[in-house]
Amino acid sequence: MSEDDKDLLPNPPVASHAERVLIVDDVPDNLALLHDALDEAGYTVLVAFDGAAALESAAQLPPDVVVLDALMPGLDGFEVARRLKADPRTAAAPIIFMTGLSDTEHVEAAFAAGGVDYVTKPIRPREVLARIAAHLRSARAQRQARNALDAFGHASLTVHELDGRCVWQTALARQLMAEYFSGGHFERGRLPPEVLVWLHREVLRRRAGAEPAKLTVLPQATAAAGAALLSTRGAKRLSFTLHAVDPDALGEGQWLIVMREADDAALLDGLVHGFKLTAREAEVLYWVVKGKTNADIGDILGSSPRTVQKHLEHVFEKLGVETRTAAAALAMSRVRGLEAGR
Repeated sequence: MSEDDKDLLPNPPVASHAERVLIVDDVPDNLALLHDALDEAGYTVLVAFDGAAALESAAQLPPDVVVLDALMPGLDGFEVARRLKADPRTAAAPIIFMTGLSDTEHVEAAFAAGGVDYVTKPIRPREVLARIAAHLRSARAQRQARNALDAFGHASLTVHELDGRCVWQTALARQLMAEYFSGGHFERGRLPPEVLVWLHREVLRRRAGAEPAKLTVLPQATAAAGAALLSTRGAKRLSFTLHAVDPDALGEGQWLIVMREADDAALLDGLVHGFKLTAREAEVLYWVVKGKTNADIGDILGSSPRTVQKHLEHVFEKLGVETRTAAAALAMSRVRGLEAGR
């Protein structure tokens, strides 16, 4: 190690809990130089001489941070970074590029591929150690936040604005996305198309100062079956809300999406108890609020329009109203009260 390197920092940073650093370079001398410095600082060091070996190593033992050569034969560093970021197991690991080229084109390519920082060659180990320590502190804070969300059962995920690539998600978020969407997009680390369209539209709305708008979807099987097969008892839906987060906490161009699952069973029970309705009368009123005609309601509930009308007459009597509009308005006030109390 040169005297210049020794003077860069007064005290070298020390690893916390033997965090894993994967260094990838096709030049053995560079690997050896970094390996010795990282090992001395207390890190667990993983090495790879090419892109394919780096991906294999990361899949077997996900690193906490990656120091990656930009230009290598075969898979270059930019492609390796894109693949690491596309894999949920390694997406959260900060990537620091090493390059002998500091021109704008390569710097932009490094950040576009998912890098958080870069150092230029010839490598100065103490400088690399300082940058690793800084990015690991940030990664630890993010990991603690994710663990807290997971522990409290929140369905949350962080995505890249540009392409909907998922950076991380809680266990409940993975479960709900699997239940509500088919096609394998989320399993491949991407938002389903309809959620991506909403994300892009909502980001534009936010930047224009518009009021936030949620996205609500039905489970895939329910949506495919259509309204005629929709059971009002326990009909589920998933809502998405977008939250802007400090770029220092998540990363530039990243957004937090919070999901919430709800069903209409509680609302129907509220109508039953609030207005002393039977279960079938509550279902009829529910669909009146949704703007359905008697014929539509009959199709949904498997009854004739005449039977629906008889139920509706009982509803009018119990609510003390004479029209569908008045019944719907009274029911909506009850629904808003229930939702506000959740």
